[in-house]
Amino acid sequence: MSRPPLNPEKSVAGIALDPQTLERVIPESKRPDGTFRKQIKIRPGFTPQEDVRRFRGTKQAQMDTNALPKGHVIGWTPPPTSTAASGSNGTKALSKSAKKNAKRKEKREKEKPDTVPDNWDEEEDEEKPSSNASAKKGTGTSENASSTPAESSSDASKTANALAAEIEKLDVK
Repeated sequence: MSRPPLNPEKSVAGIALDPQTLERVIPESKRPDGTFRKQIKIRPGFTPQEDVRRFRGTKQAQMDTNALPKGHVIGWTPPPTSTAASGSNGTKALSKSAKKNAKRKEKREKEKPDTVPDNWDEEEDEEKPSSNASAKKGTGTSENASSTPAESSSDASKTANALAAEIEKLDVK
C-alpha cells in the first residue's frame, strides 16, 4: 500500500481528500501562536461558496473550449518547420514557372533599396530626376559590364562626390 501524499491537493476553500478515510476534510493547520487547529470533516455533497464555479451555458462552454489563445492573430500561420524548408532547398525539383518566379523575386529583392531615407521631403524632390537617371543606368548595364577599369573608377569617384554632397546637406548650420 502506498503512502498518502504529504501535501494533498486542495480546493480553493482548502478542502482536501483524506487519504486514510477517503473523506473530504479541511486538514489541521498551525496557528501563528503555535497551537494547532483540529481537522474539520466536510459533509458529502457540500460545496463551499469559494468552490462554486460560475455557471456557463452549453453554448458558452463550447465557445470557451473553441476560443483562440490570448494574443493569437486570426489568419496567421506559423512559419514552416525546418524540415519543410530543407525539403524546398533542392531535394524537390522546381517547375519552370516556379524557377521563373524565384528569379523574379531575387531580382525584385536586389532592386529594393536597403535603407530608409532620413528626410522624406528631400527624397521625393530628388526622386524624379534620379528615376530617369536610374532608367538610363538600367539600359547601360550591359555597357557597364564591358567597361574598362578606368571607367569604373570614374563611376566610383562620381558616387563618392554624390555621397559628399549628401553629407554636406545633412550638416547642421
